[in-house]
Formats: sequence, structure tokens, C-alpha cells
Amino acid sequence: MKNRHSDYMHWAKTFSKARFNLATSGVGPFPLRDLPFDLKQLEINGPSTYGYAPLQSALARNSDVDPDCVVAAAGTSMANHLAMAALLNDGDEVIIETPAYELLVATALYFTSNVKRFSRREEDGYRLDPLEVERAVSKDTKLIVLTNLHNPSSVLAAESDLRAVGEIARSVGAHVLADEVYLDAVYHNTPRSSFHYGPEFIVTSSLTKVYGLSGLRCGWILAEPDLARSMWRLNDLFGSIPAFPAEQLSVAAFENLTMIRDRARRVVEQDRQALAEFLDRRTDVTATHTDWGTTAFIRLLSGSIDAFLQSLRKNRETTAVPGTFFDSPHHFRIGMGVNSEMFREGLLRISTELDNIEACDG
Repeated sequence: MKNRHSDYMHWAKTFSKARFNLATSGVGPFPLRDLPFDLKQLEINGPSTYGYAPLQSALARNSDVDPDCVVAAAGTSMANHLAMAALLNDGDEVIIETPAYELLVATALYFTSNVKRFSRREEDGYRLDPLEVERAVSKDTKLIVLTNLHNPSSVLAAESDLRAVGEIARSVGAHVLADEVYLDAVYHNTPRSSFHYGPEFIVTSSLTKVYGLSGLRCGWILAEPDLARSMWRLNDLFGSIPAFPAEQLSVAAFENLTMIRDRARRVVEQDRQALAEFLDRRTDVTATHTDWGTTAFIRLLSGSIDAFLQSLRKNRETTAVPGTFFDSPHHFRIGMGVNSEMFREGLLRISTELDNIEACDG
């Protein structure tokens, strides 16, 4: 029977909220009032069939690709769903990284029960290791799935490793699906999309995690033109046409993307500094160091992670994401970029709870 739900999404929608919410995954929401746009120009209906032309052009310019390679989608999650739907049949073999974002695994299991994993090892800094990919693939592999920046750790994959994974995929006639929704959180010398590394790469992203524009549901897929056309036709079954006002506002967002990113960047950088100070002080938790990203993946070195997170929520009014949603039962994920005052207080409350555990154990 097909997998028909995501445990993580259910948890995020029903259990993640708290006074000090460190269970976020992207930056704080960008307010409509600060987007340069004449709301008198907003229309309910407009010329959108297989893409709204101004938005298609903006998406293509943003990724430096031909517009025929761009498929608009309702956020990265639907982009990943469309990409897998276009490529997979029941029984096809899919290789997915671990730790992995649970929704990626759940989506793959909706299309095929034949899902295998390759490791991004904590002791190796969660590096994307082509040798791990090579050990996992077979002649039956149809799709290799990864995230860059890695979700949950925010580790940036090296171009050489991505190209090597592309060569492995090419050798068995597979594609690589790279979810790059966090990539623009590399604020200096932002890498080009891995779509440019070869025709086997399919890339998904959106204006959600790094830009705070989740409500626009502006996502996209980059794929070779023939595959892109098949995804557009497939989306006739799922989305028909998108909300036209959201498309108009998305065009305005692309016209002001640097300003929007820089606004969130200031909060992210303050939070990352606070996180570094927190990790330097603590000896009971550890995390792989990264220079970028809006998430951090923290290991609790002793004790029950479930008991810790439950007490953190109940007694400290603070939430973090259980690592079980990322194949890692001794970890939790925290998010940055929403509100620096709230984030620092949340870290303080994590410290208080850790101290309480240590006192009880003592």
C-alpha cells in the first residue's frame, strides 16, 4: 500500500508552535507592506497557463537557464512531488541520503516501495560522499535524491562531489534530484545551481526558506526541456493553474530579491553567532560546524532525547524538531532567522533544561 502521509508535516502543523519556537526551518515572514508593488495592479485572474510569462522569465534569469527548462510549482514540496511523479513508476529504485528530510522520503515512498539510502556521516561532517552513493546505486536505480544545503545540518556540498554523483547517475542511466531550497543561504560567493553540472540533474527550489515568502508558494523545477514539458502536463492533474495574485507578487519579489535576502540575512547572521556561543559553552551537546544555513542539527550526548524535548516544551515553552524526523534519534534540529531576541532566549532555555538534566543525573 502506498505511503499517504508525512509524519513530520503533521507534527510541524500540530505540535511545533511554542512561545520560543526553535522548530522553524526558514527565515521570518517578509511583510507585504515592504514589498515594492502597487496593490492597485493586483488582479484575481490573469494569463497563466503553462507558466505566467513574466514569472517564467524571472525564474529563468534567476537560475541562468532557458525558460523552457523551468517548471513553476507550488513550493519546493510540490516541485519535489512533480519531479518524482514524472520520473518514477511503482517498483523503481530510488536512493536517498540519510540523514534526510522526512518529507522527501515520504514522497518517494508514495511512488515506489523500493527506496534505499546512502549515508552522509556525522563523523565526516555530513559530507556528500560520492563513494557512499556509488555503494548504494545499482543498474536499477532511477533517481538519486539529495539536499544542498543539507537538510538538516546545513552542510554545503562541494562542486566536485556533486559532479561525481552526477557521473555515477549517468553511468546507470539515473537522474539526480537536488533540493536546493537552502542554497541561497550561502551569502558570499553563492554557488551556481547544480543543474548546470549536467543533464542528469533536476533541481528544485522556492522563495520560502531563505526569503520568508512561503505564502506565495513560488517554487520551481529546473529540468531538461523535454522533461520540463512532461512535468507541466503532469501538473494538469495536480494544480491546473496557480493563484494569479501570487504569481504577480512573485514577479515583484524577484525584482527585489537582493533586498529581501539581505533583510533576512542580518537576522540569520546574528542567530548563527548566538548559536556558536551556545555550542562553545556546552559540553553536553555537539553539532557539525557550518558557515551557512538557517538550520543546525544538534546531538544530545547523553540521556533521552524524547524526554529532553518534552520537558523543554512543557517546562521551558520552547520547541525543537526531533531528530527522528531525520533518521537521527539522538539529535534535534533548530531553526534560525526569525527573531534574534526570541532565538537567544530559546537557546538560554535549552541551556537551562540541559543544566536541569545534569543536576538530576548528578
